[in-house]
Amino acid sequence: MSTDRTDCFEEESPAGSTRALDEGKEMTRQKPPETYEALIRLIHDRYGEMSKSYQTMAVYLTQNPNDVAVISVHAIAGKCGVHASGFVRFAQSLGYQGFKELQAVFRRRLSTAAPGFDARVKALEDELGAREDRSEMSFLRDLVVRDISSLQDLLTDTRPDQISEAVGLMEEADTIYLIGQLRSLPVVELLRYVLTMLGKRTVLLDASGGLATHMASTIRPDDLLFAVSFRFYANEVVSIVEETAARGVPIVAISDSTLSPLAKNTRVLFAVPEREYTFSRSLAAPMCLAQALIIALASRLQRDPGRPRIPIVTQR
Repeated sequence: MSTDRTDCFEEESPAGSTRALDEGKEMTRQKPPETYEALIRLIHDRYGEMSKSYQTMAVYLTQNPNDVAVISVHAIAGKCGVHASGFVRFAQSLGYQGFKELQAVFRRRLSTAAPGFDARVKALEDELGAREDRSEMSFLRDLVVRDISSLQDLLTDTRPDQISEAVGLMEEADTIYLIGQLRSLPVVELLRYVLTMLGKRTVLLDASGGLATHMASTIRPDDLLFAVSFRFYANEVVSIVEETAARGVPIVAISDSTLSPLAKNTRVLFAVPEREYTFSRSLAAPMCLAQALIIALASRLQRDPGRPRIPIVTQR
């Protein structure tokens, strides 16, 4: 594959822009990806060398493929906070003549895909009788509508083989190590609680005391690291994932994108996109996914219904 660094030049630099355009024209001689899968692989391969503005575009394209297929380049650029011409140059850097040719790849995919996030939200709002409302109750309603859409996308985008492989790794692991910081912490706290109830040896790599990195150094290849991290990714989590993977330890992760810094080091990655970066970011979909994995694991461990492995709380 070409090692051109067309997409490494920031658009704000006039000299960089000129060079990027020249190199982009050179790259159009190469045949661009014809399928969505090939396009995503190419974006993944080049993501680490992209400029920050190109990385922003790449994340949006990979997280919102259905919406990219139907909305204008100006609308897409507005959502990313960049100029529409930037998307044209981005498309050219991948070998396309322009953005419309790249968009055609997403449109072909859309013919067999589920409706996009914006379409889901609009449908739900119509179904629930949406109207302008500034009351406190409207906050609850808006969050519920978006959570329903996120959960529908989770069901559509998660593959059965991902669930099966992740649960298999959890079942086989001698010890399951968990790491998640900041707002990811509730997800790993839930995992620790229920995994402990299932009788699985579980260790939470707690950031308090500054010992998480030292504790992670004791993870063995027959263990499993389960990591949860969303944008903006906690540095310690990313570092621990990289160092642990280098020692041959299998890793299962929940993150927000296949372009997440966790992706390249995981055995199984569940990408749960965040559509809007608002003050309050919902954990409904990641929590649901974590619960699904736990229930599937419990089903495998509960081989004898007469002797449940999950302790049952009863009245005294």
